[in-house]
Amino acid sequence: MKESGRSLALEALARWRNGTEFADKIVAATFAPSALGAADRAFALELFYGALRNLTLLDFFIAQLRATPLEAEARDILRLGLYQILLIETAAHAAVFETVELARPRTRPLINAILRRALREKAALTQQAEEQPLQIRFSAPEFLIAKWSRQFGGTAALELCQWNNRPAPVFARINGLKTTVEAFLRRHAGSFRLPGRSNFVGLPDPADALRKGDCYIQDPSTALACELLRPAPGERVFDACGAPGGKSAYLAEMMQNEGTLVAADRDEVRLERLRDNLVRLGVTNARTVRCDCSDENSLRGAALAAQSFDKILVDAPCTNTGVLRRRVDLRWRLRPEDFVRMQGRQLQILRAIAPLLRPGGSLVYSTCSLEPEENGEVVAAFLRDQPAFRLTNRDETLPFCDEVDGAFAARLEFSP
Repeated sequence: MKESGRSLALEALARWRNGTEFADKIVAATFAPSALGAADRAFALELFYGALRNLTLLDFFIAQLRATPLEAEARDILRLGLYQILLIETAAHAAVFETVELARPRTRPLINAILRRALREKAALTQQAEEQPLQIRFSAPEFLIAKWSRQFGGTAALELCQWNNRPAPVFARINGLKTTVEAFLRRHAGSFRLPGRSNFVGLPDPADALRKGDCYIQDPSTALACELLRPAPGERVFDACGAPGGKSAYLAEMMQNEGTLVAADRDEVRLERLRDNLVRLGVTNARTVRCDCSDENSLRGAALAAQSFDKILVDAPCTNTGVLRRRVDLRWRLRPEDFVRMQGRQLQILRAIAPLLRPGGSLVYSTCSLEPEENGEVVAAFLRDQPAFRLTNRDETLPFCDEVDGAFAARLEFSP
């Protein structure tokens, strides 16, 4: 079969279905070696992510059109075809003909018949979908919708589902170590300031700005933790979970490259990416260390001494429920027990890191989760164990209120 955007999307979808890799890793592994042009690869990405984002809805459509079971490959082909026909504006002839070509010869008549029936019954299928519960309409796990309805209310749960199914725009933080907001806007055509976010921009083509180190791709919500920590020039600052480097670089910018910034990660591949980003962004006051920040012995092995830092950022690993629109397939990997499991790891990291903070110092704990188990409950549990710490500030962003990704941050002061 000749390679096309559709065949590349089918390959990626089959790899996702058959393995445990996240979609972004599959894209990096399968799209980069492709000889397709930029437009075809962009179309493949739209099909792959669109199918994952709408998986339950697409399977609902298939069930209306085909009563008997399907082979896995045929189902994947139909998912891609029905996404084109029912959910995006793709020319009907191309959507049917090119999608049918993906199938094995013996399966093509079946795929053709189903897709053509979908075209004829498009209005009825769309109406049927509108009448389905949220977990089908928005392809979200039922347990997650129920959880959000309890936490935020039914209207907010609906808005979260809608938010998570929108393609995520590209936002960037202007790197003040290399340029200014005004210079950036002049230099990079098409860039525009985000309302209320003086150092964040939208830009349609970030390649040149990234290459020059003028910006770092990140959502405005990621600035919350850094701005709550407020590191000053000359201080000693520790970024405990530093890779891939966006928050570390912002901390260095706030420090004006003065003082010492130590950024850590336990994975060497992620640590190398962190180093590369810091160099590209012009950070000169940082050093990186490889260690497991949940393990006191690992911290000691990395020569991180007790009471040696003025400020510490713990941007903890979490379930990422605040960034599901960017992690399009994560919803299918989540399980109800993950929230409590992650809470245990988050507390383990906080307890291991706390001794590194000097008296009078500040620690910010942050996540990109919306869940109280990973946010307020972690802070409360830590404070029960560590009476020398006190909560002085906390903030969060919620997509249905703030129109940015979800994030949580709490500032804790150490006053023994």
